[in-house]
Amino acid sequence: MTGTYRIAEATTDAEIIACWPVMSQLRPKIVEQEFLGIVTRLAATQRLQLAYLDDGGIRAVAGYRLGDWLAGGRYLEIEDLVTAEGVRSRGYGGALFDWLVAVAAREQCRQVRLVSNVRRLDAHRFYLRKGMTIEANYFSMNVP
Repeated sequence: MTGTYRIAEATTDAEIIACWPVMSQLRPKIVEQEFLGIVTRLAATQRLQLAYLDDGGIRAVAGYRLGDWLAGGRYLEIEDLVTAEGVRSRGYGGALFDWLVAVAAREQCRQVRLVSNVRRLDAHRFYLRKGMTIEANYFSMNVP
């Protein structure tokens, strides 16, 4: 990672669209033509926010939201966190993760949370190195 980079929230259509090439590496089923509409809808209805790290090109993207649980209080949930192929393990994802933790602190959250697919072992090692703990099982069921 170069010494100069910027982390910002994607708030304009152009910024959101610019995040798609990196986000599509994590979410390949979302096609480019639908990405802006999906993010805009989720921002309006589910408070999803996109953040990105740029050092002359977008290197990492995160989708996150703030929420509250009755039992656990206020939290920041990371829904997506991806670094562009070819520049992984260079600190981009770590810098964006640390920025999200700072957002959580500023927003007076008690926790940063995320759900990660059980097969994403490299991601799990990253999260554990960042100080996260595995504290729950996540269950799901497809609705017919």
